[in-house]
Amino acid sequence: MADKVDAATGAGAWGQALAAVALVAALGVGLWTVRESSPPDSAPPPATCSGGEPEKAAGEPGKAPRQVSGAQLCKALHRPDLAELLGTPGETAKTAGGSGSSVKLGNGKEIATPSAQVEFATYTVNLSATYDRHPVAGSAGLLGEGAQERKVLGRPAVFYADRTLSIRFRLDGKDSDSGPGVPARTVTVARDAKDSGGSFEVSLWRTDGGVPDDAVLLRVAEKVLPTVPWWAAGA
Repeated sequence: MADKVDAATGAGAWGQALAAVALVAALGVGLWTVRESSPPDSAPPPATCSGGEPEKAAGEPGKAPRQVSGAQLCKALHRPDLAELLGTPGETAKTAGGSGSSVKLGNGKEIATPSAQVEFATYTVNLSATYDRHPVAGSAGLLGEGAQERKVLGRPAVFYADRTLSIRFRLDGKDSDSGPGVPARTVTVARDAKDSGGSFEVSLWRTDGGVPDDAVLLRVAEKVLPTVPWWAAGA
């Protein structure tokens, strides 16, 4: 017997492996919090953002920090009208959480990859940020066949297909295993209008395994991203 978890494998503009490693590591320490049990005859309470206190965001000495935390991303993503934006009004969030993860490269440099995720009965939505120096424009070739470069909120963006990573944790304590999960759609958007490096990503996948509609993905991205701290500073 095993418990199954689907995690996004979408990535920043410079490659897919970075975010996948960060999300799998986060799952290992219990990133997404399961809602508390409720009496069988009552409706479960809506999930609230978990993940501890907001992390101290990095920034240049003497200047305001310009990197968001996982807690801040969760606050932006877990908005009251998110289910309506997804086209599933009336659904309540089952889980919600954020993580201030990072990835250390071979040269010793550490790149912040904070993320947040909200799960509903029909959709799961992931919001992440990558603080590297790689522009989004010109990255479609790195993101698989069918990736399309567009403009979102006046900034360079790429829409592409991905799959979640399905992880099975055995309840008997034996080794877990992993494999391909369900189809996902992701949009990567430059952190600033000049596309000077780094990106935000919004990913969607469906519980039933259907391919998410890009119109839904765009609607969520256009509402959520402007509410992320320091978004306006990159205009």
